Amino acid sequence: MELDVDSSFERQKANSYKLVLLGSTDVGKSSLVLRYTRDDFREIASTTGCAFFSQRVNLQDTNLTFEIWDTAGQERYHSVCHLYYRGASAALLVYDITSKETFSRAQFWHQELQKSDFSEEMVIALVGNKSDLQNDRKVSREDAEAFAEQKRLLFMETSAKTGDGVKEVFESLANELLTLERQKKDKQNRRDSLITLQETQPPSLRHRCCDFQ
Repeated sequence: MELDVDSSFERQKANSYKLVLLGSTDVGKSSLVLRYTRDDFREIASTTGCAFFSQRVNLQDTNLTFEIWDTAGQERYHSVCHLYYRGASAALLVYDITSKETFSRAQFWHQELQKSDFSEEMVIALVGNKSDLQNDRKVSREDAEAFAEQKRLLFMETSAKTGDGVKEVFESLANELLTLERQKKDKQNRRDSLITLQETQPPSLRHRCCDFQ
């Protein structure tokens, strides 16, 4: 029975992904999380430090858990933010489509993530929030898409207020993470199969390519 419990725990741990939200104050990071986890919208005070949420997802016949870290956007917390996104599997770079300054800040956070040792394995999405405020738009969709394409980021516009695009953003991240996980397993299985094949071959076959006599 203990083996079954341990096995179950390992599966749950293996399918748990840390997701961090980065962006300026008042771009709606916390509202996005609230809309996603509880399908609710409220005007939320700025996060202090970091807030933590957990959400289970079922995609591709697989259950996974997002451990969501909602970081503070205030400048005074910048020096400690790296502690929150360390070890993250995915990141949302959130900006407000009505503010060019927040878009520049999202680009800055992308630069910061690129400095980390694990950035190459991280799935990153650029998210333009407050899409319900089209009349006040200051950041064009074309400019955001161009940046995302250049940096190979997922991109989507959302509205935490109406719910538009919110679920799709998180599901896109989950799908990408699962796809990468399966690619890693396939690569490892091919590597293990090759090693096993080499080990089972007679020595004469293993070195035949170098035997010219």
